[in-house]
Formats: sequence, C-alpha cells, structure tokens
Amino acid sequence: MGRVEKALVGGGCFWCIEAVYNRVEGVLSALSGYAGGARKNPSYEQVCSGATGHAEVVEITYDPDIITYEEILDIFWAIHDPTTLNAQGADRGTQYRSVIYYYDEGQKEKALTSIQSAQKQWKEAIVTELSPVPEFYEAEAYHQNYYNEHPTQGYCYVVIAPKIEKFMTKFTKRVKK
Repeated sequence: MGRVEKALVGGGCFWCIEAVYNRVEGVLSALSGYAGGARKNPSYEQVCSGATGHAEVVEITYDPDIITYEEILDIFWAIHDPTTLNAQGADRGTQYRSVIYYYDEGQKEKALTSIQSAQKQWKEAIVTELSPVPEFYEAEAYHQNYYNEHPTQGYCYVVIAPKIEKFMTKFTKRVKK
C-alpha cells in the first residue's frame, strides 16, 4: 500500500455515510464518530441531545492512488441532501448537519471547488459547513459497521439501503470488488 490520506465528512446519520464509504474502492476504513463540538469524548446520548455542538461524522481513510479526494466528495454530494440545514430526512438537529472538515489548505481548495460544482445539481443553496478539522472522537463500538451488522433493522432497510443502492448505481466503477 502506498500513501494514505483522510477525509472527514458529515451528512446526517453516520450509519448512512459509513455504510456507503465502506463499499468504495480505495477506502481503507470508514469510522463513525463525532466532531465539531465543545465537549471532549462525548457519548451518543450527549451528541443527540444537541448540547455538545458535535456533528455525526465519518473519518474516511483512503488510498489517493486509487480514489481522489474529489471523488470522495462527489460521492458525498450524491448520498445526502446538502441543502437542508441541520437535517437529513426525518433526522433533525445540529448533529445531522452537512459538513466537510478539511485537513489542509489543499483539501479546503478542493472542497470549495467541489461545492461550486455540486451547486449546479441543486435548486436550493448548499448549506454544507466547511471548516478546519477539529478533534475527532470515535463513536461507541455498537455504531461501527452498523448497517452490515443490522441490515434488516427498520432504519437500515428504509433509509440506509436506498443510499447504498444509489451509490452503487451512480458510481459502479467505484464499488469495491
């Protein structure tokens, strides 16, 4: 394996984002967690209360020789609605905000270009937060790989499965073999 890079994004429930990126060729890991708030080492319950300021995010570790940061972001725009403030579907609250955290100025510039390009696909304005990467806190173990562990659970079947299907249909060349 060559170089390894990271991306940190949030687009609603982290189970959805993680489930998709775990199926992307070149993604080595997708880890659910929390970022962007004030409380150190928050719990899921604390984040869900809305009092911590954290977003549910996924830390994506990938091989840039196989998939680019720009392609990571192309998938991000396709699997969530970046025009709804603090919400994705029925999930409501600041913890569900659309966010891209960048690790360096190169990622920031690529994200800005990606936002401008993605805006052409939406009638409403994109409200995705773009900020420097804050401290990332790994979510509890029971949140990791949630979809694969519980594929028949109601939320997984109704919300996550269609996002996976959308990814697999739109990005067929990016699906792990």
